[in-house]
Amino acid sequence: MSDGLPEHGFRVALHDTDSAGVLFFGHLFRRAHDAYEAAMARIGWPIDRLIRDRELGLPVVHAEADFRQPLRHGDRVRVVLALEAVARERFTVGYQFWRNDACAATAKTVHVAIDPRSGAVCPLPPGLAEAFQGWSSDPARQRTAGG
Repeated sequence: MSDGLPEHGFRVALHDTDSAGVLFFGHLFRRAHDAYEAAMARIGWPIDRLIRDRELGLPVVHAEADFRQPLRHGDRVRVVLALEAVARERFTVGYQFWRNDACAATAKTVHVAIDPRSGAVCPLPPGLAEAFQGWSSDPARQRTAGG
C-alpha cells in the first residue's frame, strides 16, 4: 500500500478517544501532524530545527479529513503520506490512516512557506522541493504549479 512512501505508525491511546471510545475527530489531525513531522525529519528537514533556527515556517493554512471507519482505543494504525501538490510557495500532503487492510480515514493539509523573521510568504527552498521527490504515490497526482 505504501510503495516506499513515508509511513508512521501509532496506537490509538485512551486520551485520543471520545466518550464513545473512538478516535476524537480533532486528534486525527494531531496524529497526521506527528506523521508529517516524522517524515520531514526523515528527508532532512526536521521541523524542530526549522523553528529553532528560524530558517523557515511551514504553517498549515487548510486542513480536511474524511472518516470511513471508527478507530478505537487500542487499534494499531499506519499513516501513509503522499505529496499531492507542490507550488512555488506551498505544498499539499495527503494522509491515509490504515487499520489492518482497510483505510479508515484520509486527511489533507496545505502548508505555506513563510519567512519566520518577517512572517511574509516566501518560495519553498530548492532543497526542500528536491527532498520531496518520491513522496507522490502517483506521479500524475504530483504537479508543479506557479503560485
